[in-house]
Amino acid sequence: MEEQKFEALLQEKTAEIEKILTRYLPREEGYAKTAAQAMNYSLMAGGKRLRPLLMQETYGLFGGKEDSLIEPFMAAIEMIHTYSLVHDDLPAMDNDKYRRGRKTTWAVYGEGMGILAGDGLLNYAFETALKSIGDDWETEQKEAPDTDRLLAVLRALKVIGKKAGIYGMIGGQTADIEAEEIKEPLSREHLMFIHENKTAALIQASMMTGAILAGASRKQVQAVEQCAWNIGIAFQIQDDILDVTGDSRELGKMAGSDAQNNKQTYVTVWGLERAGADVEKLSGEAADILEKLPGDHEFLEQLIRYLIHRRK
Repeated sequence: MEEQKFEALLQEKTAEIEKILTRYLPREEGYAKTAAQAMNYSLMAGGKRLRPLLMQETYGLFGGKEDSLIEPFMAAIEMIHTYSLVHDDLPAMDNDKYRRGRKTTWAVYGEGMGILAGDGLLNYAFETALKSIGDDWETEQKEAPDTDRLLAVLRALKVIGKKAGIYGMIGGQTADIEAEEIKEPLSREHLMFIHENKTAALIQASMMTGAILAGASRKQVQAVEQCAWNIGIAFQIQDDILDVTGDSRELGKMAGSDAQNNKQTYVTVWGLERAGADVEKLSGEAADILEKLPGDHEFLEQLIRYLIHRRK
């Protein structure tokens, strides 16, 4: 696919995801209005929308066609990702005042409301995902969802719950925070645990959910999990590279924040040259896995390449 055509298609797909997100925003009303406003401010702050995009593309890869099944999950995964960013930015965590070119949630609404906005997004994500079985199916006038659909939704929720929790993203964040107090270079095992869980886990959840909801076999879901692992690690290493080499205006946040927060990264431990080479290797392996999966994966392959050469 020509680069110009790919970028136009990427913009189109990202704009579509923005519209999907607006359909699932919490209502800004009543005594909880401020928290809802803070949630919506966070969720609609822009960004690459990588996780719902990967979910949607994987869903299509395995023949998924039902928007009402996948779209609530697309919104949900972005809510979970956004909540993690809202909490990451807090003074007790990374103490960042800018993200995506504008003030972070806590910097606008205060620290307490920033905490509640993150909490709200996490809980609302699962409430949103369950809309995939309908809002009113349990009434006498509606038939219950079929068993296959319910099982697929439950399998997807199980994956997301684990990958976002203590055995996934939160576990990685725990190791990341504690690593700030370690003066000697981190072991490969320690650093990879952080990257595998803090970043790759949610990308795995996104792609695995797309595969599960489309009816992929267990073996195919396992292949998708490995592919997403490669994408997630490569994505995080590139993020580490950009923190050293990037421009704050392009990144939409302060470059060099890792060094300021005493964070050891792939770059600080192994250097820029090794980091760049590993990004290329991991992305190539991910593309090789995609080649063995069904469906048209031209856009997905090009998306992977685009992500590893990004400047923000």
